[in-house]
Amino acid sequence: MKVSEQWLREWVDPTVSSAELAARLTMAGLEVAGIEPAAPAFDQVVVGRVVDLIPHPDADRLRVATVDVGQAEPLPIVCGAPNVAVGLCAPTALIGAVLPGGLTIKRSKLRGVESRGMLCSAKELGLAESADGLLPLPPDSRPGQSVRELLGLDDSIIEIELTPNRGDCLGMEGIAREVAAIARCEFRPLPAAETPAVLDDVFPVTLLDPADCPRYVGRVIRGVDPAAKTPLWMQERLRRAGVRSLGPLVDVTNYVMLELGQPMHAFDLGRLTGGIEVRRARPGERLELLNGSVVEPDGETLLIADHNGPLALAGIMGGEISSCTAATRDVFLESAFFTPTRIAGRARRLGLQTDSSYRFERGVDAQLQRRAAQRATRLLIDIAGGQPGPIMEAVATEYLPAEPAIRLRPERLRKLLGAEVPAADVEEILRRLGMAVAIDVDHWLVVPPSSRFDVTLEADLIEEVARVHGYDHLPGNRPLTRLEMPPQPEGWVALERLRETLVQRGFQEAITYSFVDPAFQRHLDPERPPLALANPISADLAVMRTRLWPGLLKALVYNQKRQQSRVRLFEHGLTFVPDGSGLRQEAYLGGVAVGEALPEQWGAPARPLDFFDLKADVEALLALTSEPDAFAFVAAAHPALHPGQSARIDRAGAPLGWLGALHPQVARELEVEGDAFVFELRLTALQAARAPAFQPLSRFPASRRDLAIVVDDAVTARAIRENIRCHGGELLRAVRLFDVYRGPGIPKGRKSLALGLILQDFSRNLTDNVVDEAVSGILAGLAEQFDATLRV
Repeated sequence: MKVSEQWLREWVDPTVSSAELAARLTMAGLEVAGIEPAAPAFDQVVVGRVVDLIPHPDADRLRVATVDVGQAEPLPIVCGAPNVAVGLCAPTALIGAVLPGGLTIKRSKLRGVESRGMLCSAKELGLAESADGLLPLPPDSRPGQSVRELLGLDDSIIEIELTPNRGDCLGMEGIAREVAAIARCEFRPLPAAETPAVLDDVFPVTLLDPADCPRYVGRVIRGVDPAAKTPLWMQERLRRAGVRSLGPLVDVTNYVMLELGQPMHAFDLGRLTGGIEVRRARPGERLELLNGSVVEPDGETLLIADHNGPLALAGIMGGEISSCTAATRDVFLESAFFTPTRIAGRARRLGLQTDSSYRFERGVDAQLQRRAAQRATRLLIDIAGGQPGPIMEAVATEYLPAEPAIRLRPERLRKLLGAEVPAADVEEILRRLGMAVAIDVDHWLVVPPSSRFDVTLEADLIEEVARVHGYDHLPGNRPLTRLEMPPQPEGWVALERLRETLVQRGFQEAITYSFVDPAFQRHLDPERPPLALANPISADLAVMRTRLWPGLLKALVYNQKRQQSRVRLFEHGLTFVPDGSGLRQEAYLGGVAVGEALPEQWGAPARPLDFFDLKADVEALLALTSEPDAFAFVAAAHPALHPGQSARIDRAGAPLGWLGALHPQVARELEVEGDAFVFELRLTALQAARAPAFQPLSRFPASRRDLAIVVDDAVTARAIRENIRCHGGELLRAVRLFDVYRGPGIPKGRKSLALGLILQDFSRNLTDNVVDEAVSGILAGLAEQFDATLRV
């Protein structure tokens, strides 16, 4: 939630700086993600009033304005804005002013006419992304007054990341109450003011599903001015909260939502029939929403309807059929309480996320609706006029949230916090949080406010005391426990060693969701249908992963779009594969790499990453098992990998995982830039290792023979190595492949492999005859199995 510090300090004004306020909020559990200015820097921009306007003598689209800026003489300014008019007050940049983006205003001539300043739009001041004309200022603005001062732009926007249990802080009032409790300063709530009815007009409300909507408040207001404009102060507060101004009828309801935390909606009364019904959807009903989409709600979806059919998705979004337009004169204001469990997940199922659903899912104060309707009525009448009718309220008290008294024991408080908080401080903290506190013999009885859905247990009250008292004021006591050294089996590779190896090879560990984008999942594992979530967080996190690749590639794309061209990521976690008996969960280690093979440097020329670079990283992991020869890279096809650059990894004949380049078509579909390479290994099979065992070292020197043999292209180096080991006998210690050659001198369809053979004995020096005899046996075996010939 974005909070204007100026607006907040109208409710509560602690004697601390913005940074200190942010630190205290974070320590109290309301994490501040950042603080930014309400407007970019600019200076020498003042209020200017247009006192005269004539056509430009040499340009049809330009006009010459005479602008009063509070100086001895008005300024001539050439302007092309469509809304410039005599009497208009607008921001005026004087000579020498510096606007956002570094534009400096200078004396100039436009088509031969002198211009001594610039009339500005909201976009030119950095207050909007686009603008159709000049930014109109209040007509009573004083010429020459600083625009920053007039609009209060020297403000800070505090962005707070709220946890799901703190729906009470989704309004300025809730945040202000928290600040007052934390800083122990005065909380100044809005004065309770009612707007009396002028008309007797009502519009009946019926709760057909009271368990889903226990309270619904409505009010008729007739005769609003459709030409009224939202005042600039309200537009600015909405802008700083990240909400667009859409006209008084919408702006007032949004403003009350930001102020009190109560979502509201305004219906065009002239488009309603019979009365309001709060009910669940019926078969075959359809509704066009305000965003233009058409939905067919199921029988579990709560609707706001009239006698003709659906009007809105309750707590989510209004419908086009009852929306207010430029011709609306009569409105029906809605302020309701919806049971959180009935709203939770409904918006996501329809692919929607609105400010209303965000609040109703977390819980809105069940006692707030009448007060919010009164506040909205007052604001709307002040801005657009109109005559209100009486407030209509339909309520089913038996379904409203209960407000039980919770017992809080001093000894339990002391035991959980490990500290003694004075009783007077405990009572003050709870009362400042809006709770009713009574003393009952040896404990307190506490009734939380109706806005605090998250406070239901004694432990919740203790948490409230701890966070407001200050976690940093609680003593840090080390636990007394018996330390025990866990067993470290030698026949097992610890996950920590695998992670360290990848980090040492330039990878960074990522942690992604177990639920992934269905499109990524479909492209990367099309042969295994995933488990779909019944209530996904969002449409792009709707299925459980069957591989680690979807999350890793999503993270890769995210980094590439932020100018990161060389990316190495790995992750370990569970995959979820539906099978006949349920859901099979297996732990895997996976990785993705893209970009240059080496970081940018002067010591080696730049070259792109290739298949064998990532294969070397995987082989480094396999080597930790102490039996790398047990693993085989078998050429095999995978639908997500590039044909000819993919391999299945086997261990003792059993599949262990996959390695390869991402298929070019898949890469295009997922917006991956460059050649990306991926791997995935099953952890249980990878972690099994051979226990270390001593092998004696020979006292005698080794002999090396280098061979260059020519074989068919289809013959793998692994097959050659296995054949050599089979025919090399006990003297052969190692086989090293150090060159592969195709080209002139080698027949088409064949290749030359250069191999180093290391031979050694434990009881004698090897003579040339013995070594030659061993090499001859190796060559004979190669010739027999692979038709290999010596390259000359």
